[in-house]
Amino acid sequence: MNLLLAEVAQATQRLADAGVPSPRFDAEELASFVHGVKRGELHRVPDSDFDARYWEAIARREAREPLQHITGRAFFRYLELQVGPGVFVPRPETESVVSWAIDAVRAMDVVEPLIIDLCTGSGAIALALAQEVPRSRVHAVELDEGALKWTRKNVDGSRVVLHHGDARTALPELDGQVDLVISNPPYIPLTEWEYVAPEARDHDPEMALFSGEDGLDLIRGIERTAHRLLRPGGVVVIEHADTQGGQVPWIFTEERGWADAADHPDLNNRPRFATARKAMP
Repeated sequence: MNLLLAEVAQATQRLADAGVPSPRFDAEELASFVHGVKRGELHRVPDSDFDARYWEAIARREAREPLQHITGRAFFRYLELQVGPGVFVPRPETESVVSWAIDAVRAMDVVEPLIIDLCTGSGAIALALAQEVPRSRVHAVELDEGALKWTRKNVDGSRVVLHHGDARTALPELDGQVDLVISNPPYIPLTEWEYVAPEARDHDPEMALFSGEDGLDLIRGIERTAHRLLRPGGVVVIEHADTQGGQVPWIFTEERGWADAADHPDLNNRPRFATARKAMP
């Protein structure tokens, strides 16, 4: 074992003792980042090349600073995104939301589908859809100025059209024309603040996390926005907490102009997102 791998083993134990959920992965990822090699190449780093800044990075992660803030990057599906303080770090569970949306758009058999991502944050969802649905026209909406500086970096040079605006009033010029509305909005109840992981609670922007007493305030607003934007037969896809399974589909009722409202599980088989179709007139 070379020096770096020995240090990674020690770092793994330190991170585990600090309650970091994935200590081995994070220790290796930080070693990879600091030394400029892939995780599978750590054993090739000569002892003389060991960089003591590794322990600075480990100390930051030990204090529960998000891994992605330390490295400045987040991976989402086939994307590498720039992230840091002020923007919500995309989570792996959102990838299953995007996967469902891609399948839904492809099934529509629309030549150039029009897609809107509300509360886009880093731009992860919008960029993934633009990349994986090649002829799509994708618009992304974000209200928070702190997040927007990161969104702009990520969408630069892409086909995504970025808008600074409120998800509840966004893009009236596209009313009735949209094929898919998708969102990963804030959905944590204010009463759950103390139970949120420190990486999110202390580092993600509050605007991206909390939404009223039951966590559903903005989802209720997005329901009205989606109904306004979608063409008849268009689809809305919205992420929610696993504890909100069963609650969100009831927001998309037949009385409010929806059909086929349903919940869907993530890769861990926990209810993760709801979908509904705008009813035909």
